[in-house]
Amino acid sequence: MDFYYLPGSAPCRSVLLTAHCIGIELNKKILDLRTGDHLKPEFLKINPQHTIPTLVDGDFSLWESRAIMIYLVEQYAKTDSLFPKCPETRALINQRLYFDMDLYMTFGKFFYPPAMAKTPFDPEGRKKLETQLELFNTLLAGNNFIVGETLTLADLSLLATISTIDMAQFVKDFNVDVRKYANIKKWYENMRAVTPGFKENHEGCLAFQKFFEGK
Repeated sequence: MDFYYLPGSAPCRSVLLTAHCIGIELNKKILDLRTGDHLKPEFLKINPQHTIPTLVDGDFSLWESRAIMIYLVEQYAKTDSLFPKCPETRALINQRLYFDMDLYMTFGKFFYPPAMAKTPFDPEGRKKLETQLELFNTLLAGNNFIVGETLTLADLSLLATISTIDMAQFVKDFNVDVRKYANIKKWYENMRAVTPGFKENHEGCLAFQKFFEGK
């Protein structure tokens, strides 16, 4: 399977975590968005939306990280532990995945424009991000995982997002600390310890940091 990605991308990292958890190898192909790799005709034939991550499995192509994660588990996982078949559990995982999508979008709108352009961060954007983090903190109350008692796709997707937000603290005046929320801090430390392949995956966060240090 070909996997088009960037190492520093949180959505790409969530797919890589999923692949590691279910024990499959992806043929990783880096796309340099700065040089327009994603706009080349050969990639547009695969993904006309020209986004990453993108997966190609034989004649089948798929993009959007959460859709890819679900596909990989349903197609290749030996058990359903990451995405249980119980309708209620699966519904909650889907809900948390949608929550993570909104959380990452809120972070992205707040962080990327000023970080790229070296302009001031918007206080209103910071408030919106902190509101999302407060909700996540509430959802985690009394729980080691975001759904149920075991690691699921929702944890993996949120872990990629939270680790990216955590790493963004090195950017001057970002001023958002995920570890000040007690439940998030506890969950994050647990995820770092129990998630298979996290140490290797976290190298992507270091690539993220290196990129913005060079801006």
